[in-house]
Amino acid sequence: MFKNGQINIDDSFILLEPHTPLIELKNKLLQYRFVVITGETYYIIKHSEVNFIALGADSLPAAPWLEEMQWLSSEVSTITELLEVQIDWRRPVLIENEGRERIIGIMTADEWIRHLNVKTKRLNSYFHTLAETVNDAVTAVDQEGEVICWNSAAEATYGIKRETIIGKKIGAYFHTEDIMLHHILNEGHPVRRVYHRPSSDTHVLINASPIIQDNIIIGGVATEQDITQIVRLNEELYSSLPLLVHQERPFSSIIGGSTEIQEALKIAKKTAYADIPVLLTGEPGSGKEILAQAIHYGGSRKNEPFLSINCTAVPSGFLEAELFGYQGGAFTNDEQTGQAGKLEQAHGGTLFIADIDQMPFDSQVKFSNYLEQQSFQRIGGTESVTTHTRIIAAASPAIEEMMRKGTFHKGLYYHLAVINIDIPPLRERTADIVELVQRFMKEFTIKYKKPMPDISPTLMTTLIKYNWPGNIRELRNVVERIILLNDGDVLTTEHLPKGIIVTHPQKDHDVSNQDNVLHEDPTSANEEIATIREALHKTYGNKSAAAKLLGISRGTIYNKIKEYGLDENND
Repeated sequence: MFKNGQINIDDSFILLEPHTPLIELKNKLLQYRFVVITGETYYIIKHSEVNFIALGADSLPAAPWLEEMQWLSSEVSTITELLEVQIDWRRPVLIENEGRERIIGIMTADEWIRHLNVKTKRLNSYFHTLAETVNDAVTAVDQEGEVICWNSAAEATYGIKRETIIGKKIGAYFHTEDIMLHHILNEGHPVRRVYHRPSSDTHVLINASPIIQDNIIIGGVATEQDITQIVRLNEELYSSLPLLVHQERPFSSIIGGSTEIQEALKIAKKTAYADIPVLLTGEPGSGKEILAQAIHYGGSRKNEPFLSINCTAVPSGFLEAELFGYQGGAFTNDEQTGQAGKLEQAHGGTLFIADIDQMPFDSQVKFSNYLEQQSFQRIGGTESVTTHTRIIAAASPAIEEMMRKGTFHKGLYYHLAVINIDIPPLRERTADIVELVQRFMKEFTIKYKKPMPDISPTLMTTLIKYNWPGNIRELRNVVERIILLNDGDVLTTEHLPKGIIVTHPQKDHDVSNQDNVLHEDPTSANEEIATIREALHKTYGNKSAAAKLLGISRGTIYNKIKEYGLDENND
């Protein structure tokens, strides 16, 4: 007996010619466990069958006598074929090497069954260990819907012990229409990241696949990711979103003197009283949500709800339920547990959809249909729900290219882009940085109960020259950090994050001693002129006020005005 991998193959055998006398066959059976009569047909005689062979006359040739006795012949196979081809196991099987050059042993039905049992136990061990290793709830059922696997995560998610449900029909514990594995068994199609609510307090995302053998569905397996905490955090986040604008003067909250931002504001004000969708495009942090709030509170819907949903913050499988809601009984046996989605909740008001270019394509199709018909069906529902909700969507500037490539729904894009307002990045509106810094300084000195400090020219120069990949959001965070960490009367570059590159070589000193230039780099002269002109414009030519706005001394600004010949236009 020797092992070929995990299979025990019996090598105690001898090959005999077809016309070998029975007496020799009998003698060999005393020495080997098997005797094989070769020829066009193979006959295997086991050691335990020697008494039957003794019935024949010693001189009779083996093969003709075995044929006369209607002895069953044996098949010849390789180990690989044993796993792939249907074998007649009524007699032991001759095993050849993979090259089929020679016979290496004999496999009996008992040994093959033992091997299959070992293999099955080993596979079960792997499967159940894998099921217990993953964090998701894992359920597996056979073709009759009986549960054959229920891991610890499933116990925790559903509160049903493994010993209670294993071997039972899954339909005994869940509403039939609510069981994804039933759909898998009936239809045979896998599902990926489908939102599901097995109880009123539980939210999951399901991945499920049929188990197919020989083109027949023999069962199904599902993994369910518990996203209840994510959903609750998302609900808490969007139920407590800060008001970013002044409700009575919403557009005054948006700072920007550049031509691009003023043009964006002009379009926004004109569309505030319209009921058409608006698409805001711009880089992350450029101020899309504050402009969305300004449009809402600056229009006829200002006394109605303003709700938000972020397509990247909400799990993709849950997004459709969050947007359209679900019908009572769609996910649980309780017919009273339906919930309105954000579209219904914002009825009469505005729904702001952030990162709509990240919305799953199937949801894009359904949302496009809503914009066209002003009605939709809740998940699990059949009745049409009509709402009059104003849509303001935000996306990256790449959304148009995505539409052309087919990764964003063309119909939805054209529904949204009737009014498209592009918000320029902060690096293209550096003239606005000074006023933004002053606004944020005021905000955070009040928040942290600190006196309003001065700002060193070196720090202001650094903030103006920095590229701001995170746009206004990044600038606001940097100013908050500086205000929080600074204990002096003057804000300096000392408390800048490491990622903000300080390009000015000089050290910061007190504002009273700052009579040197804002920029020593000649290439930045145009930026410096634009900054000073903007400050003078905002202070109606008052040099002292402009110096205070810039955070520099009066002597410095007088020197710069003289250096750049700005006196002529700002007396």
